[in-house]
Amino acid sequence: MRARVILAPGADRRFAPFDRFAHRQECAGQSVAQLLDTFVSLRAENLRILRGWNLSARELALEGIHPAFGAVTLAQLLSTWVVHDLGHLAQTSRVMAKRYRDDVGPWRAYLPILDR
Repeated sequence: MRARVILAPGADRRFAPFDRFAHRQECAGQSVAQLLDTFVSLRAENLRILRGWNLSARELALEGIHPAFGAVTLAQLLSTWVVHDLGHLAQTSRVMAKRYRDDVGPWRAYLPILDR
């Protein structure tokens, strides 16, 4: 976890490169139910760990070195996680809303979520 790299004592705070597509092979053959169970378990454990760190402003200002972006703070990393998750919620909402694209009739003109 990159947050651990930032919080670790010592001078080397470089992040290992991250394969954004590794999940395709790691998750191959698993059912949606299995994937959701894994997600729920990992999310709960990671939130438990994060809460246990009881981070201060000093720690949130600590930096790691991202392979593409250079210096990034722990606060930026954690904020990125939040926005990443919100992006998934937006995706889910758009997909669910599209089911009603034709059902809403003329109100579609006032529902921009249906035009994406």
